Amino acid sequence: MYILLGNFAFLEIWYVSSTVPNMLVNILSETKTISFSGCFFQFYFFFSLGTTECFFLSVMACDQYLAICHPLHYPSIMTRKFCVILVCVCWMSGFLCYPVPIVLISQLPFCGPNIIDHILCDPGPLFALACVPAPSAELICYTFNSVIIFGPFLSVLGSYTLVLRVVLRVPSGAGRTKAFSTCGSHLMVVSLFYGTLMVMYVSPASGNTAGMQKIITLVYSAVTPLLNPLIYSLQNKDMKDALKKVLGLRISQN
Repeated sequence: MYILLGNFAFLEIWYVSSTVPNMLVNILSETKTISFSGCFFQFYFFFSLGTTECFFLSVMACDQYLAICHPLHYPSIMTRKFCVILVCVCWMSGFLCYPVPIVLISQLPFCGPNIIDHILCDPGPLFALACVPAPSAELICYTFNSVIIFGPFLSVLGSYTLVLRVVLRVPSGAGRTKAFSTCGSHLMVVSLFYGTLMVMYVSPASGNTAGMQKIITLVYSAVTPLLNPLIYSLQNKDMKDALKKVLGLRISQN
């Protein structure tokens, strides 16, 4: 679990770094420009890292399933070597998925004013800048996004369905509470991340305004990674006690 969490934290650092520094520069700058190559580099790394995160969340859900449903077999199945292999597969798969959409969109003819009405280089605003409609490229990209999102999401859903079936059979209330607390952090992270992704990319014709798209993108690109360390830290008993102590002190001072 800690190997997966360590890689997930490392991934989140690069995921945020691919967009947030440029956002901050644009906020402080009057020109707010990005080069053509810089835009597609950002596109590639942001979506590749996001895809890797989808795969990591799926693997972490399977890890939770093995730990709760097969605790006696867990050490022999989830060995360090197997865990490292899973981590490598997640990283490689994430970075091998997006060259095709990048090539499709970058080959489109773009004409002025070349203003991206978004906070980062995203497929939707880039398609809007194309001189000619590209329905086939849009369909390929939206289908691609849906497969990448729903594949790992269904894996997560299946893992937790099996976990729920096992936990509900546990006769001890304390045992059920412990199992749910173990899964709670991961479920919260999955809900935040996949919820915003599905609204943004699985339903492109849902009629979201440009302003709403920017807010949704800001949530899954910056707010969710900001909350993830806090969510996972609350699994630690010392962190829980420290948080209760701080809240208790504040309440007593008021």
